[in-house]
Order: sequence, then C-alpha cells, then structure tokens
Amino acid sequence: MEIAQVSGILQQTLWLTLQLAAPMLGAALVVGLGISVLQAATQVNEQTLTFVPKVVVTLSVFGWFFPAWMGALVDFMRSLMATAGGLR
Repeated sequence: MEIAQVSGILQQTLWLTLQLAAPMLGAALVVGLGISVLQAATQVNEQTLTFVPKVVVTLSVFGWFFPAWMGALVDFMRSLMATAGGLR
C-alpha cells in the first residue's frame, strides 16, 4: 500500500467522521447557546439545566440519523474492503 492510498483512506475516514458527528455537535451547540441566553436573562446558573437538555437532544439526533449513518458506514467499509482486496 502506497502513501497516497493510505492518505486517501485517512482523508475519507476523517471526512466521514466529520459528517457523522456534525449533526449531534450542531444540535448540542444550538441547545447550549439557547440555554446560555436563557440563563443570562434569568440569572439562574444551574449546571443540570444545561447538561440534561443537551443529552436529550444529542440522543434524539443520534436516534433520528442512525439509519443514514449506518448506511454511510456500510458503504465506506465496502469501498475500503474493495480497495484492500484490489491491492494484492
């Protein structure tokens, strides 16, 4: 396996990881920002007020996107195995 092939596989892996993590991270960011604004407006500084909604939203987004993510991972693994099979 050449350096260019390994570099390409690594680039595809990192791009797929970014695509899979972005919806959960984005949702947690939006919820955290909204709760921070609410806390600043009401001056209520409770740690569980930020933690619990972020966890709920993150798990909801995970459940919502899970089938699409699994399809993307299966496609990636198939292409990776086809690439590894063609190297011999």
